[in-house]
Parts: sequence; structure tokens; C-alpha cells
Amino acid sequence: MRPPVLILRPEPGATTTHAAALALGLEAAAFPLFAATPGDWDAPAPGEFDAILLGSANALRHGGAALGAYAGLPAYCVGAVTADAACAAGLDVISVGEGGLQAVLAAVAPAHRRLLRLSGRDRVALAPPAGVSLIERTVYASIAQPFPVELSRLLLTRALPDVVMLLHSGEAARHVIAECARLHIGRERITAVAIGPRVAAICDAGGGWAAVHTADRPSDAGVLALAVQLCQSIDCNKMGRPNA
Repeated sequence: MRPPVLILRPEPGATTTHAAALALGLEAAAFPLFAATPGDWDAPAPGEFDAILLGSANALRHGGAALGAYAGLPAYCVGAVTADAACAAGLDVISVGEGGLQAVLAAVAPAHRRLLRLSGRDRVALAPPAGVSLIERTVYASIAQPFPVELSRLLLTRALPDVVMLLHSGEAARHVIAECARLHIGRERITAVAIGPRVAAICDAGGGWAAVHTADRPSDAGVLALAVQLCQSIDCNKMGRPNA
């Protein structure tokens, strides 16, 4: 029996990942643990910056009417989903990267020295290259939700096999650790699949997992590919070894 794969990312990403997981033959269930809410932000005039920097489609979903003033401006995006949302918002997507915004910053064109970063309340600190400045605006917040009853029951049912948990962000990893502590849920049956090294480091610091594995590619596809490998090879009584 293959272990169940738990998807915790916010909607609409949770539904997208769940559908992809099912298409890959995984026994998957989605429990979105974050709800995105719009923020009240001060939108700088388009003339104050050269291009927009985007790490999540949520910045466009929840940015509000102020985004209309930026139609046609160049945008640097992480991932295809964010790029699609930027195109739908009328932005001119000139770069689509993977691996986080820091990697995207390295490819900024010489003409774009002033960047407007639209992001959530909880965001990764960036180090702009020499000569590049950032204007940062918080346009939404991802509010952590308590474990739903179904998820708690699943993690507390010892008769069930171990589980594979997909962690798409550091915030998700920290929240899972906190909720497991609050509900007295041991993590020794949970194999964590981290989207990247930063998320894996948070898991390792918390300890207590059956194992922690890191996707080869920092993307949803990379996380799912690793989940497939684990579910094909893992003995349900011992969920592999942590990454070195």
C-alpha cells in the first residue's frame, strides 16, 4: 500500500497540485493550511520604478484596482503560474525563472535598475545586485489555519501507514511543526518533501520527522516527481533516509 500524499499549499495551488498528483497515480489529499487575504497598500507611481518583481500569483490576485496603473510594464516572475497571472493583469512578462526571486534578480536587465517588489507579509529577504534598488510593498497576507479535523485524525491514526507531506514554503514547514506540537501529533510517521534547501533546513531544525527530502527542482513538478519516487520505493514501515 502506497503512503498517502498530503498537500498543504493554499488555494488555488492546492487544487492544481492535487489534480497533478492524482494524474501521476498518487494517493493524494489536499488540506490547504493558508488563506490569502488582501492588504491595504500604498501603490507607488509607475514612474518611480522600471519593472515589477513577482514571487507569487497571489500578489496579483489580491493587489486590487491599483494594479491597473501598471499595465504594460515589464515584470520578472518566479514560475509559470505567476507569469500567467501577470500576463492576465496586463503586465509585460520578460523573464520567468525558478528557484526563488534571488535567482531572478541575477538576470535583471541593465535598463531595470529600480524594481517594485509586490509580495506577501511573510517573504524572503533579498540581496539586490550592485546598482539595483528595491521598492517593497506588502499587498496580501497568507493567514495560517488550524489543522482541519480530517488531517488531525489522519496523522493520529496509528493503524494507517506513514505519510508523505509536501511542503511548498518555509511558512508551511513552521506551521506544521507548531500545529503538531499544539495537537500532540508526533512527526515520526511523516516524511517531508521540501521544495528547496531553505524549507528542508527549517524541517531539519525542527527535527522529529521520519525523513526530510529535497526536490531536485524548486517547483511543484519537482516536488511531485520526488513524491512519486518515494511512494514507489518506500517501505511503509520505514520512510527512507533523510537527505545528507
